[in-house]
Amino acid sequence: MIKKLPYQHKIEVTTGDIDDLGHVNNVVYLRWVQEVAAVHWDYAASSALKSKYAWVVLRHEIDYRNPAFLSDEITGLTWVGTHNGPKFDRFVKIQSENKVFAEAKTTWCLLDGKSFKPVRIPQEILQIL
Repeated sequence: MIKKLPYQHKIEVTTGDIDDLGHVNNVVYLRWVQEVAAVHWDYAASSALKSKYAWVVLRHEIDYRNPAFLSDEITGLTWVGTHNGPKFDRFVKIQSENKVFAEAKTTWCLLDGKSFKPVRIPQEILQIL
């Protein structure tokens, strides 16, 4: 099996992301974790797959490493881990060139796009992620 490189997504820090302490608010990192995952799915999946399936989050774990500021150039990296039935773990690292701001592990569940019931992750999805 070929190990895939993490998917990368540039993140723009806006003034609305900054809290009263002058750095990116913790809630914003959660938004970025979901944004990076969604952009990766949008990039990797065909229109047919996107219309056939949906994803929901079951759990987020975030470790905050360093504060990020308005001037930081940030990239989100994501990759998937092990899967079990309809669930898999997705990892996201929010970083700049020389600093890690946050790392997250999120458990996602694949749903049928019509019934919204959990479905086992098919091989065609495992191959693209």
